Amino acid sequence: MLCIGLEGTAHTLGIGVIDSNGKIYANVRSEYVPKSGGIHPREAAQHHTNVFAATLRETLEKSNLNKRDIGLIAFSRGPGLGPCLRVTATAARTIALLLNIPLVGVNHCIAHIELGRQLSGFKDPLVVYVSGGNTIISAYEADKYRIFGETLDIALGNMLDTFSREANLSHPGGPKIEEIAKKSSRRFISLPYSVKGMDLSFSGLLTSAVNKLKENEPLEDLCFSLQEVSFAMLTEVTERALAHTEKSEVLLTGGVAANKRLQNMIQIISQEHNASFFAVSPDLAGDNGVMIAWTGLIQFLQGDILNIKNSQILPKWSLGAVEFTRT
Repeated sequence: MLCIGLEGTAHTLGIGVIDSNGKIYANVRSEYVPKSGGIHPREAAQHHTNVFAATLRETLEKSNLNKRDIGLIAFSRGPGLGPCLRVTATAARTIALLLNIPLVGVNHCIAHIELGRQLSGFKDPLVVYVSGGNTIISAYEADKYRIFGETLDIALGNMLDTFSREANLSHPGGPKIEEIAKKSSRRFISLPYSVKGMDLSFSGLLTSAVNKLKENEPLEDLCFSLQEVSFAMLTEVTERALAHTEKSEVLLTGGVAANKRLQNMIQIISQEHNASFFAVSPDLAGDNGVMIAWTGLIQFLQGDILNIKNSQILPKWSLGAVEFTRT
């Protein structure tokens, strides 16, 4: 069976097609880039509306499929920004009615994890999910992804992007910080390290880094230090979760997973605990429609189908609240 997935939780409109064997037919994305500041939900939603038809056409062309070949449609139901979620939810309902195919609502966080499991071949990994909107360390137990640690304030990706804007770096900020950090002489600038139990706090780190920037500390050294401190915090919590769960696999996913320094740090602690490590590739680690389509197929095969009348969006749909049967 072929499933088309619609992703629209934040800045990215993603449409992807995958079949039940895991063959990816298309992965098309269009990203909203604000002129200034962070994401403006209504502007992002307007972007998704404006580009939806063209993005769908491109997806069908790249997949070399006719719309009648699609047997299932899935959409990101939450968590995310309400205006953005409504765009893809409305589109998914419309397509489901027009083609008379089943509709499935997918949790965005689970979609990142399940596509990562498919790509890695991992059966039961400890998951490190880091993006602009989420920073979560989780593992599966008793039909749910249990959260072992998470951010108490802003997500890691959000922190990096906010700092990059303060430094007048172009979007996206994370990759720019990574490149600039490589130019550092490895002079370490002291920044707050905030781990509280199994949870993380990045807001104080961000404030301190911005203040150091205003004090004219070299940008290369600040980027280097910002990465080292924030990634060390995440690595510490990940290692404790790994020791506690005794998992034999570690999966790194989400938009920030593309960072090579972060990959290296998580890989080192994985090796020290005799666990296999896998980082999802950048084209599929960030928000995309393929992950929604793949998770939609899993849910469909378990009999999880939405009635359109009950397909409202769930902007605050927590990962830990979802009962999910893995294949």
